[in-house]
Amino acid sequence: MAENKEKYIVAADLGTSRMSLIVVKVNGHDSQVVYYNEVASAGIRYSGVSNMVQAHAPLDVLIKGAEAELNIKINHVIIGMPKFPIRQETNSGKITDRGENTEITAEDIADIKRFAQETYELQDSEREAVYGAVAQSFSDSENFQTREEDIIGMTSDVIEGHFNIFIGRKKELRNADALLAKSGTSAIKKYFTAHTTAKVVLTETEMDNGVALVDIGGGSTSVSIYINGIMRHYASIPFGGKSITTDIKSELQITEKLAENIKLAFGACMSDKLQNMSEKVLYITDNLTRHEKQVPVKYLSDIITARTEEIIEAVLHIIKESGFEDDIRCGLVLTGGTSKTPNLRLLIKEMSGYQSRIGHPMIQLSSDGVQGTENVNAATVLGLVMEAIEDDMPSCARDLYEGVKKAEEPVIEPVVVEPVVEPVKDEPVVEPVKDEPVVEPVAVEPVVEPVVEPVVEPKANKEEEKGEEEKKERWRFLKVAWGKAKKVTSNVTNLLENLTESDDDEEDSEY
Repeated sequence: MAENKEKYIVAADLGTSRMSLIVVKVNGHDSQVVYYNEVASAGIRYSGVSNMVQAHAPLDVLIKGAEAELNIKINHVIIGMPKFPIRQETNSGKITDRGENTEITAEDIADIKRFAQETYELQDSEREAVYGAVAQSFSDSENFQTREEDIIGMTSDVIEGHFNIFIGRKKELRNADALLAKSGTSAIKKYFTAHTTAKVVLTETEMDNGVALVDIGGGSTSVSIYINGIMRHYASIPFGGKSITTDIKSELQITEKLAENIKLAFGACMSDKLQNMSEKVLYITDNLTRHEKQVPVKYLSDIITARTEEIIEAVLHIIKESGFEDDIRCGLVLTGGTSKTPNLRLLIKEMSGYQSRIGHPMIQLSSDGVQGTENVNAATVLGLVMEAIEDDMPSCARDLYEGVKKAEEPVIEPVVVEPVVEPVKDEPVVEPVKDEPVVEPVAVEPVVEPVVEPVVEPKANKEEEKGEEEKKERWRFLKVAWGKAKKVTSNVTNLLENLTESDDDEEDSEY
């Protein structure tokens, strides 16, 4: 039942030049990459934490970015142990009196390995720590020099295992724990990266027939030699891609950032193989002094080639000292950021005769929509996460989706409801806010004005009516007076007429 439980596996590669973080969602036998990102590193030296304050910033960017994008809380992270300095030693473990017909199991092998690691006597237990152990061979009462996968299932009263033990500095491990705590997480597991990286970049054929995995990182270069499917030898040197950048910076007298950008854009080995590029010239102008430098690409290539030859010579010396020089039939597999340098493989062939290839990760996980996991820079972090899945590590993060959703719903709903309720309570206040184009308040003004006018108009009408009444009264008075005057005039007229007739009569009578 637990096998089908969904979980997140989170791994981080604390590289000298680049930091990367990957999140894989595991559900039973189905594993999918759901997040991958890498940023420029700081505060890391030889893949070990040297400055926690500087290293915290890029790591925090990665962790916070994954949490925000996936809506999760990362509680634990799987990390790799530093690649340099590492000292290789040997130790053995033995179990006796098991019973003559007792079957040898994977748990028995794990117990012997644990015993070999815990019983190894460190030279300085205060400063040193066991980084890992790789089984070289096993034997029982009848079989000798047997591989791990072959000894499991046999029956024997005695089992003895022989291991290569890898010793590193304890300080780097403490610093890594402090760095993760500063970012709110902790290391659930630390792996020896030489072995985990090999599992994602080497083929079974290469590991069986003999191959050297050369990891050219930013601060260091490591060599892991595999024969018969077993890592037989490991060693590292404190030179890598950053050493090349430092050489460019020193020779051209420019900043480290500019030197790194020039290396990535125009850097290549073997100037005589550049063809037309060797004739090109880079013009570098100082922003402050405006002084211009001319740097031929051929000269830049010579700087890179000199340091690269030094790294290759150290790698070849490690192979020779291991005693497996003639057993590396499959040549070299190159990984790490510097492995992409143009003409590097030609230079290795010219200096050693070994064939080589770039060790891109052989993706064993679905990564639909997630970019970058196919890049050679992702080999280390993919190896870490694959090992954690194989070891059935518990979940490194918890899903916040459900909790956030439940918390948000009651917060969002009142915000949506309030503006709907407010118009019911106070429509005149809310309507302009809800629908700006409605100009109802403006339209009301002309409606109100007519209401105001009739209130004012009646006052004016009363005065007019009063005047009209007075006029009518005067008119009635004049009309009555006129009527009376007319009547008087009529009477006077009649009287005058009568008088005139009377006079005429008198005159006629006299005449």
